[in-house]
Amino acid sequence: MRSWWRAHPLIGDSALAALVTVISTALVLVTRRYGLGAEGYRPPDAVNIALIALTGLTVAGRRVWPFVLLCAAAVPQAALAVLDYDGGAAGLATLILLYTVAAYRGLALSLAAAGVALFGYATALGVSPYMEDWTRHALAFVLAVAVTVTGRSVRLRRAYLAELVDRAERLERARDADTRAARAEERSRIARELHDVVAHHVSVMTVQAAAARKVLDTRPEAAKDALVAIEEMGRTAMREMRGIVGVLRTDGDTGELTPQPGMVDLPGLVDQMREAGLRAQLWVEGDRHPLPPGIDLAAYRLVQEALTNSLRHAGPAARAWVTVRHEPSGLTVHVEDDGRGGPGAFTRGPGDRPGHGLVGIRERVALYGGILRIGPRQGGGFEVRARFPLKD
Repeated sequence: MRSWWRAHPLIGDSALAALVTVISTALVLVTRRYGLGAEGYRPPDAVNIALIALTGLTVAGRRVWPFVLLCAAAVPQAALAVLDYDGGAAGLATLILLYTVAAYRGLALSLAAAGVALFGYATALGVSPYMEDWTRHALAFVLAVAVTVTGRSVRLRRAYLAELVDRAERLERARDADTRAARAEERSRIARELHDVVAHHVSVMTVQAAAARKVLDTRPEAAKDALVAIEEMGRTAMREMRGIVGVLRTDGDTGELTPQPGMVDLPGLVDQMREAGLRAQLWVEGDRHPLPPGIDLAAYRLVQEALTNSLRHAGPAARAWVTVRHEPSGLTVHVEDDGRGGPGAFTRGPGDRPGHGLVGIRERVALYGGILRIGPRQGGGFEVRARFPLKD
């Protein structure tokens, strides 16, 4: 029903206009019959009812010409005041039109509509026999202001919701475009990898097969060696092809095909942070040597978490430094920045629970018996320093 009413606004507005007219007419007749109205008004007649109907009729076209009809509604209302007729609830038409202008038109036209409504009411007061009823006048003023403010609020909320919907649609389109681009890039990468594997290995196998065919009768041992080489090359090609197409399988867990990151991946991580806007630098001191897999992963995650926090909270002009020191007895990782974030901001990201990042870092360092320090840095900013002991 709501969708149908929105699709046919003229029907709903016409029903609203009829309702305002019926209420105003009934109010005039009832108050006159039972002596509830003011004594200064003339008895209701056909002219009175016609003027009330004209006032209510303006509501029917409120969505098309709200401001024009608001000005037009002031004419029969002024006639009611001049002829000393009781208008009943005819003022509802003015309030409805005033709300429509505020809800569907700009701010300037809304203020002009409020001025027109108040001017029309003041003009009617000039010929009304009840100018001393200041309570009624104050109520009319308050209603006009309240209706205008309500209409403006509805308009702003409608615009805000429309912006949210538009933004969601744009994000959806951007996500679809990114997904298509990622798929196309992945297809191109797989095609290149497959071409390299197939072209290289098949070419070598073809040459070996041709050589084996030529020496098969005269030099059987050489032909045997060529066949062994073909077999090894085929196994290598199959293994590489399985690695390439393994990520395309959907019937199994392909996460095991990707190795865990380590300290050798720190340059790539720093480059990612630079691309994201954090001016990060990396220094590696000492002789590099193989690290235990657990410590290798823990140190990498520590640098990742620290740089992520710097990116989030250090500010747009912050710099970050990552220092990795390899020693025979341990591995030292030092991440610092010169940002303006506070302790709470450093440990809390948008939507995260307090201290979640710190807990993960402390658990990783404590798991391998390391020493961790997180806190303010001399000269401003924050630092994360961890030392992992290396045992024989």
